[in-house]
Amino acid sequence: MSLGDVAGLIAAVAFVLLVGLLAVPLLKLGRVLDEARASIKEVTDHSVPILDEAASTVATTNSQLVKVDTITTSAAQVSENVSALTGLYAATFGAPLVKVAAFTYGVRQAAARSFGRGRSSGREGGRR
Repeated sequence: MSLGDVAGLIAAVAFVLLVGLLAVPLLKLGRVLDEARASIKEVTDHSVPILDEAASTVATTNSQLVKVDTITTSAAQVSENVSALTGLYAATFGAPLVKVAAFTYGVRQAAARSFGRGRSSGREGGRR
């Protein structure tokens, strides 16, 4: 064995040790990537049903909103009809009722004055 053979043997052993030292982190990195792949697969498997359920919920909510819109439109129409009916009632019965109330008030005032004068003249005469 010559000096070159010994140097080559030492270089070969050093190279094997270097490859061995570099292989350990690579193997650990491979395990980490395998775990990451498994975790991502698990998250994906659980996320898909949740997304499907969310889509179903949104569709159901949209159909319910259509029903609420129909109800709101009907309520607005009823409100308009009641407003129109109230205006019609006020126009039809309001003015005559005000006139009847004013006439009744005038009759009561006139009656009170006529009865009041008759009494006041008798009292005034008794006080003098």
